[in-house]
Amino acid sequence: MLQRDTIAVQKDQILDSIHYAERIQAAILPPDKHLSDHLSDHFLLFKPRDIVSGDFYWTLEKNGKLMVAVADCTGHGVPGAFLSMLGIASMNEIVNRSKELKPDKILEQLREILIKSLHQTGTRGEAQDGIEIALCVIDLKKNTLEYSGANRPLYIIRDGAVQIIRPDRMPIGIYEQETVPFTFHALELKKGDRLYLFSDGYVDQLGGPLRKTFRVKKFRKLLVGMQDQSMDAQKQILLKNLEEWQGDVEQIDDILVMGIRI
Repeated sequence: MLQRDTIAVQKDQILDSIHYAERIQAAILPPDKHLSDHLSDHFLLFKPRDIVSGDFYWTLEKNGKLMVAVADCTGHGVPGAFLSMLGIASMNEIVNRSKELKPDKILEQLREILIKSLHQTGTRGEAQDGIEIALCVIDLKKNTLEYSGANRPLYIIRDGAVQIIRPDRMPIGIYEQETVPFTFHALELKKGDRLYLFSDGYVDQLGGPLRKTFRVKKFRKLLVGMQDQSMDAQKQILLKNLEEWQGDVEQIDDILVMGIRI
């Protein structure tokens, strides 16, 4: 067999393995039904850079509370996907065994699991694998929201303005050899509030005439400008804007945006 043919066969085998990993990841990610059963107006924009993704979303309902999260793992492709599957499995385990469903405590337990699973010690030169995440616990009967974040914010659009609920500036994983508690935020929700959780893929995408990043400020302006549209329409606007901005530039990272109207 020619070397060229051998390389082609090996490439096909690798792609087959990655597509199999894609099916496993798709099976682990929660179905959209988890959201649609509780939220009549929402969208999920999920656009992996490669076949599998280092971004993930997570939803679970327990004791009358709906938990939703958007997360961004170190890397993309296969390495990021492995970390995302560890994150999803760990969060399911934490919530299923816990009586307390506070987002800060969930993130602290997730950090413990990740540090232990990846054998992180914080020594110099060690790989800085981790997860950035925005986690919300929503009580739809009481119209309350609890949020904690690791490097990923929560945006709320209310009365035409964006409220930014800022995350802690640290990832899920080892961080400067310290174990700092995550901040707990409790908020009252109003009917018509729009909630947005997102990874950094959309705002970091290169494009435009100067091939620069899209940037957070422009992203916020886009959200405000389309706030009166349905969530389905907002998803289409985001996709169209991304396509126009990106042009012929390659997608540089996984992209994930979740929108919820209360």
